Amino acid sequence: MDPHLIIDFGFKSDSADRAEGRAWHEGKPADLQNLAPGTHPPFITYNGEVRTDVNKIEEFLEDVLAPPKYLKLSPKHPESNTAGMDIFAKFSAFIKNSRPEANEALERGLLKTLQKLDEYLNSPLPDEIDENSMEDVPVSTRKFLDGNEMTLADCNLLPKLHIVKVVAKKYRNFEIPKEMTGIWRYLTNAYSRDEFTNTCPGDKEIEIAYSDVAKRLTK
Repeated sequence: MDPHLIIDFGFKSDSADRAEGRAWHEGKPADLQNLAPGTHPPFITYNGEVRTDVNKIEEFLEDVLAPPKYLKLSPKHPESNTAGMDIFAKFSAFIKNSRPEANEALERGLLKTLQKLDEYLNSPLPDEIDENSMEDVPVSTRKFLDGNEMTLADCNLLPKLHIVKVVAKKYRNFEIPKEMTGIWRYLTNAYSRDEFTNTCPGDKEIEIAYSDVAKRLTK
């Protein structure tokens, strides 16, 4: 499942069905096989051509649904593309572990990657620094990874970060520390955006989806 593609469509169009192409995120509509026999979601069809690779779909959306009519979603700062990229792998190892003796080390590994993201979110971007000012900007106040508007980097990271928050709390009683103010500012701003909340599964749905994945700690 690639929820960031639907978030992307949320920016590019009022609804995915009104875009010039059509994208299926999950499920199989009745006419799916007629459009793209043997193809599994996610994919996009446009002018009879089918694209199935997630990265190619993102490139297509940026090329065809381009400014000035549509928003440009590519980040300006390359570091925004890789911020938080290790979090989900560390989370997966943490949540799938069934050995109590390994839990503490795996939790530390997850915390380390979260701390790295928090530091990036709290570090001012070049845009936030006034070269003519004598005052330092100690902490960033931006809403998202690359500035005050969401980009493809956020479409990739936010769904994963939300899953980490929900699942780790449910199955490991682990919470993202409140001291990580950058991450909590980031999540709070995401939850205020319809593009994210309207495409994000409910907490219960996420918990059920991970009920067979999360391993109980057994002696």
